Amino acid sequence: MAENKKKMSVMQLTIITAVNMLGSGIIMLPSKLAQIGTMSILSWLVTLTGALCLAYSFARCGMFSNRTASGMGGYAEYSYGKDGSFMANFTYAISLVIANVAIAISAVGYGEVFLGVTLKPFEITLSAMALIIITTVANFWGPRVTGNIGTITVWGVIVPVVVLSVIGWFWFSPHMYASSWNPHHESLFTGISASIPITLWAFLGLESAAANSDAVENPKKNVPIAVLGGTIGAGIIYILSTNVMAGIVNNHALVTSNAPFGLTFATMFTPVIGKIVMGLMVLACIGSLLGWQFTVAEVFRSSANEGYFPALFKKVTKREAPIVGMVTLMICQILLSLLTISPNLINQFNTLVNLAVVTNLVPYVLDMGALKTIQMSAGLTKESKGFKLTNVIAVIAGIYSLYSMYASGSEAMVLGALVAFAGWTIYGFVSYKYDLPDAQKESQQNNA
Repeated sequence: MAENKKKMSVMQLTIITAVNMLGSGIIMLPSKLAQIGTMSILSWLVTLTGALCLAYSFARCGMFSNRTASGMGGYAEYSYGKDGSFMANFTYAISLVIANVAIAISAVGYGEVFLGVTLKPFEITLSAMALIIITTVANFWGPRVTGNIGTITVWGVIVPVVVLSVIGWFWFSPHMYASSWNPHHESLFTGISASIPITLWAFLGLESAAANSDAVENPKKNVPIAVLGGTIGAGIIYILSTNVMAGIVNNHALVTSNAPFGLTFATMFTPVIGKIVMGLMVLACIGSLLGWQFTVAEVFRSSANEGYFPALFKKVTKREAPIVGMVTLMICQILLSLLTISPNLINQFNTLVNLAVVTNLVPYVLDMGALKTIQMSAGLTKESKGFKLTNVIAVIAGIYSLYSMYASGSEAMVLGALVAFAGWTIYGFVSYKYDLPDAQKESQQNNA
């Protein structure tokens, strides 16, 4: 009884799940969506459906997986063995590295408008690189400091987004919204597809929502409820906030803005309020980047513990900070910033988002394919409650994931394919640890 009192209720876990998704991913969404028009609301509905299927499937994965190696790599191993586990870990880790650069670009975009300066493309990249360095170094003091900062700064995004979703309708113009429905006269399928990557970007990380299953009462019942409830809650706020903006600020202004939320609040109230919102969102982006720098280092560290990545990623300090790994990843992010320089900040952001989405979807597809095996390994049969429904939902989630890859565009698909092929090549150099007979394996490991 005392133990249950210490555990979260389903409502508390639902709120935590929603808050975790309402991070910095939303702050550049309106500018990208405005390029498509307000018909992007249809993309939101498609993505919310896909995200719900993915969230439910990952909740089931977490409940029935009994492998020591948890997470997406551990789930994939059920059906695809160590090579599938490696690929899930590798592509997920790479997607986080790419996403960190996109978050840094977001912060620079808002900071540019907040400070009233206009930066050249190379200056934008230098500023993003500076943020990457600062947030990496700030993590040297360990996860406790990072966590404390993140829990405060995340409200810099959540508060403006929720306020806009609730009271923004007093400034909403139905005529302005309707006139922005399809500014480029695209077909329905083209318009929906073009918005899918950026709407899915807002939900990336939903797979981590089931990570708190041990901390909630009656997890088999409550984890799926919390994951679905949190995803629906985040989705509603995303849809309300981005669509109300399209009826407050004209389409052209949104398309060209590097700080759409600040612009909206300035239009609703005063430029001073707009500046305050911009400042809050810059801080939220920096706090989010700070947390993700530690997270990506932890992903690489856990993969190194599995033998997938070089041992340098396993080294930690007394404060439990994997500094060597962080610095290595910082250099990778700096190089990626240079490789994606674009004349337009939003174009650079879009390139990074599309590539991050494609690489992140690889483990999603693998895990959806493995869910049936995971359930059967836990002793479930065709007659077990929820077995067939879960398989159907996993198939829908898998189809949605493949569609999202296609919607990300040919450039992102080609680059994503190169990342995947590079992963298979790298796995070839570590596969001896798993694929040789035990005696040979021990001998080779000693000589490696």
